[in-house]
Amino acid sequence: MLHPRNKNRERYDLKALVAAVPQLAQYIKPNKFGDDSVDFTNPDAVKLLNKALLNHYYGITYWEFPAGNLCPPIPGRADYIHYMADLLRESNFGRMPIADKITVLDIGVGANCIYPLLGVSEYGWNFIGSDIDVTSITSAQNIIDNNAGLTGKVALRLQPNAQDIFYGIMGADEKVDITLCNPPFHASAADAQKGTQRKVKALSGKREKLAELNFAGVANELVCNGGESAFINTMVVESKRIGKNCFWFTTLVSKESNLKGIYKTLKEYNAIETKTIAMGTGNKSTRIVAWTFLSKEEKKAWQEARWKTKP
Repeated sequence: MLHPRNKNRERYDLKALVAAVPQLAQYIKPNKFGDDSVDFTNPDAVKLLNKALLNHYYGITYWEFPAGNLCPPIPGRADYIHYMADLLRESNFGRMPIADKITVLDIGVGANCIYPLLGVSEYGWNFIGSDIDVTSITSAQNIIDNNAGLTGKVALRLQPNAQDIFYGIMGADEKVDITLCNPPFHASAADAQKGTQRKVKALSGKREKLAELNFAGVANELVCNGGESAFINTMVVESKRIGKNCFWFTTLVSKESNLKGIYKTLKEYNAIETKTIAMGTGNKSTRIVAWTFLSKEEKKAWQEARWKTKP
């Protein structure tokens, strides 16, 4: 079930989406129940659908990026943003901090720049987007430059060392209110291909030897040595050094089996508070893990200094 504030909780208004992006019409056909639906096994159809969702529901009029890069499902990405808004509200005496006081660090902003697009559109937050890939940074900047509402709201930074996450991105005295990340979750290209085959079979009932990624994705978006678990554990280790520079660190965790190891690392590095936030979209369940190194007194000081609020 999607978040209560998610604009895509109901069935897609296909007429409105086609009006927003007319090219989508060619990919709409009756499903096995006789209802009009989008061909989710086709990468072009998926990209046009998500482009239409951004245009119709979020006012994003320009969303172009290289064909090989990851095309994210908008409803699920919007859910992450809404749950982060809930986390900020809970951390601020039940009141949403003033939008312009919030800075979010998006680890792996990607060529599609999706989290800044949604976060600015829905809540007016400020974003820092980091990535290890120059092409992704260039693409994301192009999207920012072509959507007037993003002007002055998103700063992009190239990560100079592909092995680092926070190091090289945040300054020693720089503060952010929340970080978010959709980590690469495959340990190898072969694992990624197997995952795609399972997805295509679930959608179409057919098994393809070389299934095409219907949501696309280049290697650094989908694969890292050690997979999701290794990436997040590195994130936890690096977050300790800048623990007083951020109120909440967060990440998506696709595989529930990885939680035990993540929480072991969080305990080892003395995270003061941790949370697991359940999310679900369609037949897929996932979760967000959040942690902080701020004491109760440090949280209070943060609220008063950055968010200008008191109990």
